[in-house]
Parts: sequence; C-alpha cells; structure tokens
Amino acid sequence: MNITAFSFEQRQAMSVTRIVKAIFPGTTNHHNTLFGGQALSWMDEAAFIAATRFCRKSLVTVSTDRIDFKEPIPAGTFVELVAKVVRVGRTSVTVNVDICLENMYADGQHQAISGEFKFVAIDDERKPTPVMS
Repeated sequence: MNITAFSFEQRQAMSVTRIVKAIFPGTTNHHNTLFGGQALSWMDEAAFIAATRFCRKSLVTVSTDRIDFKEPIPAGTFVELVAKVVRVGRTSVTVNVDICLENMYADGQHQAISGEFKFVAIDDERKPTPVMS
C-alpha cells in the first residue's frame, strides 16, 4: 500500500517505537551510571526505527538537537526509549525520543533524558528524496 493512503496521524501512530533496556555494568561509567554516549546511540537507533516505519524509505541521521540529560541513570534499572515522529518536511523526518527511567523492583517510571533527531530520506544515489512519495 502507498504511504499516502494513510494520514500523518495514522502513520505517526503506526511508527511509535518502544525499546526497553536493562542497565548493566557493561553500559555504565565510573559513577555506575549509564554512559551518555550509550544513551545517545540507543536514542538514534530508536529514532531511526520510528522514522523508517513512518516513511519506509532509506534514511540517514543529519542532526540531533537539544539532548537533555535530566538525571543520571544508575546500573540496576530499566529504561524505556519511546520514539515518535513529530514533524515531516519534504525530504526530512523529525523524531522526538524520551528515555524513561524505571526501578526494577517498583512500579512507575519518569523521564530522564529527551532529545530530537532529524533524518533525511535518500534515493539509490544517496541524494535527498521526498518522504511522502
């Protein structure tokens, strides 16, 4: 089915991506908290999946904007990454990603990191191509 058969809101809902990770010592720094670079890598991956699910095109990351580290994420916790397409340009897709912190042994979670990632759709020659075609 052609991508244009769905509204923006329908495609947005179909592309929301959730990934849950356990924070173990291999992903932590000397403070026993999640490496910032590891968090960024996971966020870029979740954003890429959401953007690809939205448009079903080849994409490349072109920028990140305002990554807010609101609190450290300690070892022995869970995180849930939630990626959602928020804007679409002619050749670009913008995705917001939140990382929510969750204690392994208690209910509830709250936002610990948030950021925005922009992707551009590319054709076989690696040139920008329209997202909604």
